[in-house]
Amino acid sequence: MRITEYLKETRAELKHVSWPTRRQALVFTVVVIAISLITALYLGAFDYVFTTLLKLVL
Repeated sequence: MRITEYLKETRAELKHVSWPTRRQALVFTVVVIAISLITALYLGAFDYVFTTLLKLVL
């Protein structure tokens, strides 16, 4: 397959993709950031608790 054929086929396939709207992309980005922060806080809390307990035991 030649590079020009590949690029033409790729361009044709990209026309079939259902792209999110700008608003959807923004909302999805905010959701991913929020879930990441919640997960970080959750894991950080467990780390703090287990570290504190470990210091009391040792």
